[in-house]
Amino acid sequence: MTIKPLIDRVVIKMVEAEETTKSGIILAAAAQEKPQIAEVIAVGPGGIVDGKEVKMYLNVGDKVIMSKYSGTEVKLDGVDYTILRQSDILAVVE
Repeated sequence: MTIKPLIDRVVIKMVEAEETTKSGIILAAAAQEKPQIAEVIAVGPGGIVDGKEVKMYLNVGDKVIMSKYSGTEVKLDGVDYTILRQSDILAVVE
């Protein structure tokens, strides 16, 4: 199955959190922060939202930084995805 987002929605998959610090200390799962960097898996077509036209600026494969607790988490075929509005994306990582 695939997820096809509607209008201004974006499907992202979180990038795994770092398990070690830069100095080599291994972090326990409870000490790891929720990752904020994700990869764009699918992008909606854009359209009219609240009477305003929304143009989609993201592309599949982009690495993005999102708001920490935004979106709806879904699990499909054993993989965790998050569906959120394009406006909840803060930046594209280049």
